[in-house]
Amino acid sequence: MYCIIALGLALVVWPGVLRHAEPWGLAQGVVKCMLTAFSLLCIIGIRYPLQMLPVLIWEMIWKTLWLLLVALPAWRTGQMDEAIIATAFECAVAIIIPLAMPWRYVYAHYIQKTGDRWRAASAQML
Repeated sequence: MYCIIALGLALVVWPGVLRHAEPWGLAQGVVKCMLTAFSLLCIIGIRYPLQMLPVLIWEMIWKTLWLLLVALPAWRTGQMDEAIIATAFECAVAIIIPLAMPWRYVYAHYIQKTGDRWRAASAQML
């Protein structure tokens, strides 16, 4: 999963990041930088797949939210434009993430496992 994402972003995003002729606008700059950072985290995920699971969980959650809160209402009201359709397609590709997710591990380590104590961690840092 990490490899697919990293390769896809390397082909789509990185060329525009490495060679852009004019300055980006605010929204475009945020998106490009976040996608670049995400691709780098996915490269780390290839080496440390279980430790980087929160990155895949984040990806799955934000894309699901976008589809439910932006694309679905636009579709219901007949206001789907080309930009929403393109983004919906890009987000729908994330359907493969839950198929590749080690759900037993996620449940055991992020739901069932006791969280770290904050006080003990801060005392050790001093």
